[in-house]
Formats: sequence, structure tokens, C-alpha cells
Amino acid sequence: MAELTIFLIAMSPIVELRGAIPVALGIYNLPVWSAFLFAVLGNLVPILFIPFFGKISSFLSSRFKICDRFFTWLFERTRRRHGKAFETFKSLALIILVAIPLPFTGAWTGSIAAFVFGVPFKKAFLLITAGVIIAAIIVTLLSLGILSIL
Repeated sequence: MAELTIFLIAMSPIVELRGAIPVALGIYNLPVWSAFLFAVLGNLVPILFIPFFGKISSFLSSRFKICDRFFTWLFERTRRRHGKAFETFKSLALIILVAIPLPFTGAWTGSIAAFVFGVPFKKAFLLITAGVIIAAIIVTLLSLGILSIL
């Protein structure tokens, strides 16, 4: 039951594995390997939605004018503000976006960025997975007190 809870917490937007690993270790007292594994697996679920972001945004935009304005604004703003960084750093930008364990970074944000910047699904899956694993290592080390933030 604890493993499923950790999986679901890691799957959720915003909290993701940044919240799941400390909960697994601190509240459920799961072994490190179990906390790490279920948090990573749960955090990989959002990547599976990349192919559907375009369909969902198109469907909502065609049905609701407010959605059309929102998605147009969001995608244009994102491309304008972050397009240069993605062009400069390419794959590394997506890995770093996912790997930095801060709010509004992570697999959900990385998946949306991959869609907005047209990263092919297979490539995005590998890059986001690498970022998730790096983030999980950082969060696990922080949770165990092995790594500290200055």
C-alpha cells in the first residue's frame, strides 16, 4: 500500500518525486531502493502523455475560445522565452529542466516542454527519464542527509 501511495504522489503534478521520496523515507520508512524505484516509476507516467498534449490542446481550442487563447498565449510565450535556451543546449536543456528538484520543474514540465518544442517522443522519453533519475538521486541524497543545500 505504501508503494502505491509513493507511486501516485510521484505521478502528481508539482509534487512529483520531490515529495514522494521524502514521504517514502520519512513517513513510510520504506527501504531506499523501494522509495527510489516507486518514485521514479510514478514520475515517468507523465511522459506517456506527450503524444496526447497536441490532441488535447487542439480539441479544447476548437471547442472553447478561452482555451484557444490560453494555449496560443502559453505556447508562444514559452517558445519566445525559452526557445533560445533549447536551441543552444538542445537535449541537455530538457534533462536539466527535469533534473533540478525545484517547484515547477520535473517530468510534467519537461513533457510539456518536449511537446511545445517538438522533441520526438522517443528522444523526449529518454531525456526526461535521464532527468527523472538525476532528480531522484539528488532528492534521495538530500532526504538521507548525505547532500545538503547550502
